[in-house]
Amino acid sequence: MHDLIIIGAGPAGLTSALYAGRSRLNILVLEKMSVGGRILMSEIIENYPGFVGSALTQELMQRMEEQVKSLGVKIEADEVLDLDCQTHSIKTAANTYSAKAIIIAVGARPKKLGCPGEDKLIGKGVSYCATCDGPFYKEKEVMVVGGGDAVAEEAIYLTRFAKKVNIIHRRNEMRASLILQERLKENKKINFVLSSIVTEISGTNKVEGVKVKDVNTQKERIISCDGVFIYIGNVPETAFVKNKLKLDEAGFIITEPDMATGVEGIFAAGDCRKKTLYQVVTACGDGAIAADSAYKYIASKG
Repeated sequence: MHDLIIIGAGPAGLTSALYAGRSRLNILVLEKMSVGGRILMSEIIENYPGFVGSALTQELMQRMEEQVKSLGVKIEADEVLDLDCQTHSIKTAANTYSAKAIIIAVGARPKKLGCPGEDKLIGKGVSYCATCDGPFYKEKEVMVVGGGDAVAEEAIYLTRFAKKVNIIHRRNEMRASLILQERLKENKKINFVLSSIVTEISGTNKVEGVKVKDVNTQKERIISCDGVFIYIGNVPETAFVKNKLKLDEAGFIITEPDMATGVEGIFAAGDCRKKTLYQVVTACGDGAIAADSAYKYIASKG
């Protein structure tokens, strides 16, 4: 029996572990991927407090991991398959665990376009991670789909390799922060295809082009390219708590301000919960609050 089990070792999970560890709780962190979570798909973080310019994502996550482990917190590689909210028991592929309280910090995965050709060409030109695959596109032409900060950051990163980067966005202007929009417009390698959506990704054994539809005129055209990077949002990794916790229509966990889920002793933090801003700094804030709430809950039970 652990005091606290934290599911997920991204920024929210690691911050939860940090605060709970300082409270001397007996903690187990379970992570199915790499410690650091999906944020490792981005090379840098430009808006994390305390870093002028940018922070290297991998270095930041390594520091968080080392900080947590220095408190004696155990981090194990395992995927949670089921959760019994009443008994606070967790089933993984190999083990069953129990705890007095649980923090769910499982994050989210990239959302797909859902257009023809996308699934067929994943890994053959279709990607959701510029940091992972950008170096394969030296002197080639790529598309980046979406309009937020992630799109801007990844498009700028891709200009290190590609000779041309087209940004396709359904609205007539980007949603990214103004400072990032300024950098996009200053970069001569970047071209905008606004008020447009991708209706098909074409290619036999690799991406050869995309079919783009103008949302105003409904006219379609084909743009040749060698790769497509998609950043249109995320899907929370919450399937294992469906019908067990209160979720919104998209599957995000609905919480109170103290990160409580409505089920006693179960809390949620980070990108898996419903909120208005999905950033590393807000995930860390969620994690700190969730750990404090879990500690108070455990203490109240004696």
